[in-house]
Amino acid sequence: MGVSNNIKYAYIVARVRAMKSKLIPREMYPKFLNMEIPEITRYIEESGYKKDVDELGKKYKGIDLIEHALNQNLATTFRKLIEVSQDEANFLITEYLRSWDIWNIKTIIRGTFSGASEEEILEDVVSAGQLRYRDIVEIVKIGNVEGVIAAFAKTPYYSVLKEYKGDLAEIENNLDKWYYSNLMKAVNETGNKLFLKSVGTRIDLKNLKMLFRMKRAGMERDAILKHIIPGGRELRDADLNRLAALPLNEFVRALEDYSYWKAIADVSGDLSSLINIENHFYKYSLEYISQISYYYPLSILPVLDYILSKKNEVDNLRIIVRGKEKNLPEEIIKAHLVM
Repeated sequence: MGVSNNIKYAYIVARVRAMKSKLIPREMYPKFLNMEIPEITRYIEESGYKKDVDELGKKYKGIDLIEHALNQNLATTFRKLIEVSQDEANFLITEYLRSWDIWNIKTIIRGTFSGASEEEILEDVVSAGQLRYRDIVEIVKIGNVEGVIAAFAKTPYYSVLKEYKGDLAEIENNLDKWYYSNLMKAVNETGNKLFLKSVGTRIDLKNLKMLFRMKRAGMERDAILKHIIPGGRELRDADLNRLAALPLNEFVRALEDYSYWKAIADVSGDLSSLINIENHFYKYSLEYISQISYYYPLSILPVLDYILSKKNEVDNLRIIVRGKEKNLPEEIIKAHLVM
């Protein structure tokens, strides 16, 4: 990366370093497990979520307040990154955060299809991409899947959505493929090899999670390959073809040939639940981006590191309060956390 690019990234990197320093310390999560929901609410209100809790406290209470405050804060935080970045950084951050548009579209279609209420759908929406919250609210009000899809006619997502034939899994998978294809195209336009490497790793980990799930469900090779996302860094087409054809136990052993094995080696023996394996992959992705961002401090990588760290903070808080609301044992809640 040239000197001019280093200078361009200096400002946004300084901003995200300051923002990352305000994230909730890792050692707080075990303490949250010993708190009641009102205590957790007070803690996050006194931290970086104060504005959101105060603003939404007029409308929501309890866990609903926390859910909406977390989502609003996440959206506001990520939009801020777009606003304070320039040139290549702005372009890459914008394209990267389109994942939230995909998340929201899936949430709306899935919720509408299943007959969920407007409030239930909006509870899971995070307007951190290009779709504005007010527009999402209007789309949710439409109330039928065909109308929802038509509402996206002037967006780039319509090229996928217009092919909807009633299969939710297929349309969701095609949206994911569109997102990663579009993101890889954007990265290639900039020639940013560091970003390309991190996106390729993200694709590999997503494919591995899908392989575990589909193999555990007993799906055949051809059905599995339809869900695979191309463009991974280490798992090429030949690798994925081979892995997709193996029975579950042989598939797990075959992963020893790849660098990702170290992420799950100590939990690979228990396939009764995939929570441990998926959490270990997620932790690997956090540690990986943190490590390479350390070696390239004036690049897009510290921004990606912050984005992943912030999302993980929100995920952990949400897991804790939802678990407490359902009176789940502490060890079960803890097993779902990524710390």
